[in-house]
Amino acid sequence: MPMLQVTDLKVVYQNGNEALKSISLTAEKGEIVAIIGRSGAGKSTLLRCINGLQRAASGQIILDGEVITQMSEQQLRKARRKIGFVWQEYNLIDRLPAMTNVLTGRLGYNNGLGSLVGYFSREHREIALKNLERVGLLHRANFRADRLSGGEKQRVAIARAISQEPKIILADEPVASLDPELSVQVLSDLARVARELGVLTFINLHQIELAKEFCDRMVGIAQGRVVFDGPPQQLNQAITDMIYRFDKPASTPHLTEMPMAANIAGVGI
Repeated sequence: MPMLQVTDLKVVYQNGNEALKSISLTAEKGEIVAIIGRSGAGKSTLLRCINGLQRAASGQIILDGEVITQMSEQQLRKARRKIGFVWQEYNLIDRLPAMTNVLTGRLGYNNGLGSLVGYFSREHREIALKNLERVGLLHRANFRADRLSGGEKQRVAIARAISQEPKIILADEPVASLDPELSVQVLSDLARVARELGVLTFINLHQIELAKEFCDRMVGIAQGRVVFDGPPQQLNQAITDMIYRFDKPASTPHLTEMPMAANIAGVGI
């Protein structure tokens, strides 16, 4: 059974907007998957559904045998211990050191009293230090987060996510706030660590070339549906145009016009 299985996922917001119309995909342990598409295509909504922050109108998400879409809020809180999330805006506590920010990734494993008073055992601290070392920031362990650069903050966020010992890492536009050089460094660290640990990783990206460089597989979403799912080398210009210029059903290329080598899904609306 795949590590992640998403079947006919649909999300409708209160204003009636269908953020996701019908998303189906599977992913295996250790894969690094880029989710690409225009703003508003549903990329972030998909990640929020996987970690239970967004409820689906219908469909199913199964993560490592557990049905996320059927969980209560209490069950979701427990499940999120194993779902690392890397946010675009870091979500660090500026006044706290990098080490303490990473340790927040261990809160789900800390006992109730320890969490309340900010106590973490030696085991938790060793895990946090090891993960700061993995992203090259051990020398910044005692620096307040507000003294770190944007690239360093995002690498602390990666260390925090992997400190959860996750089954899956979800990264929502993790380099959108960074310049090109730092973007390469951060994605390189994220991909390297994910591969070292064998963690399934989903990364929402606008930068196609970065996705091609660091990811094993690319999933293109347009108008709330998967329209491409395949390896980076199959993403040609015709498919890219379909993903990013998909305005209405009439503009969709006919399936027979697309390269046979590409793995296209759900072209018809």
